[in-house]
Amino acid sequence: MSDNKAELNEEHIPTAEDGVSEETHQAEDAVEHDLEAMLDEAKKEADAQKELALRTLADMENLKRRTRLDVENAHKFALEKFVGDLLPVLDSMEMGLDAASKEDASADSIREGLDMTFKQFLDVMQKFNVERVDPAGEKFDPQLHEAMTMVPSPDHESQSVIEVFQKGYVLNERLVRPARVVVAQ
Repeated sequence: MSDNKAELNEEHIPTAEDGVSEETHQAEDAVEHDLEAMLDEAKKEADAQKELALRTLADMENLKRRTRLDVENAHKFALEKFVGDLLPVLDSMEMGLDAASKEDASADSIREGLDMTFKQFLDVMQKFNVERVDPAGEKFDPQLHEAMTMVPSPDHESQSVIEVFQKGYVLNERLVRPARVVVAQ
């Protein structure tokens, strides 16, 4: 009886490991290897995406900085061309003042110089789309004119401009200053 018991103890008891074949172990190793490869690939992709996000963020910061500088320069130098075109007018005025201070200067020559300088100035204004509003004889337009007073005038049509105190100016179709006028009642 004790021999039977010993035989039973030596008898092999099957386990789960006994049912696993070498092929199963190889398949598990292959799956484990594939998972590690996939994990490495995912880490590389995550690193690449992180790098791309950082570069995009840096590009956006550079773009914002460049845009801010462009806007600042546009504000600073918006009038550069206008000022450059006005400088010859200033030169003409300076030459006129020098000529007027000479003993042989006549009122006619000074007036001629002033007329030329004034025309030069108006040409520069027109070049930059600044138009004069000189409504003498026209119908009163509250969009462009400012009535200083209204007077009865049998010689003029009602609501027409009799006199212009001060001419108005329009820049690119936007009123800069209305013409100040006297209007007929």
